[in-house]
Amino acid sequence: MTSLQKTTKRAFDIVASISGLLFFFPFGVIIAVLVKVTSSGSVFYSQMRIGRHGRPFRCYKFRTMVIGADMFGSVTTGSDKRVTAIGKILRKYKLDEFPQLYNVLIGRMSFVGPRPDVPGYADLLQGEDRKILELRPGVTGPASLRFRDEEELLAMVENPREYNDKVIWPEKVEINKAYYDNWSFWKDVGYIFETILPRIRNKKVKG
Repeated sequence: MTSLQKTTKRAFDIVASISGLLFFFPFGVIIAVLVKVTSSGSVFYSQMRIGRHGRPFRCYKFRTMVIGADMFGSVTTGSDKRVTAIGKILRKYKLDEFPQLYNVLIGRMSFVGPRPDVPGYADLLQGEDRKILELRPGVTGPASLRFRDEEELLAMVENPREYNDKVIWPEKVEINKAYYDNWSFWKDVGYIFETILPRIRNKKVKG
């Protein structure tokens, strides 16, 4: 990815995040109220993730799990009992991601890019794989779309953590490297539309 491409991508993120925050703010208020009245705890959930150049940052979402859920691991399956009733809906339609537009606006994230991993995974990247750390982590992206049904997939295996580490995560790395090498503005726009309108996506999304 060239310097001009990175500048174009960042300019789009700024304009789109401001537009998104203004347009979806009323819906965000409704979601916040629903989260608050349907389960105990705060409206928002925050967690340390690894961002661009391996720097940690705090990732914000609407809370979709019961309080203390992260004490039982970071891998979530479709049948996970830690997920609240309203949380299932928010996760299914990616509505829990709305607060991350703030991170996009201030430059910690991008609309499209690799999903931000919890600490530990970035340390496993070696050689050419580490170039994906030059990208800002994304709210969505080709790897996220490829594994849109990741939680349901993990629910079908005997050891979800092992399957994630040995099968899903390595494939995501390859997809994200292809995204870095073949980036284009219009592909980013396409990934955003595929996230919002899942019916138009292909069965398998390539970088």
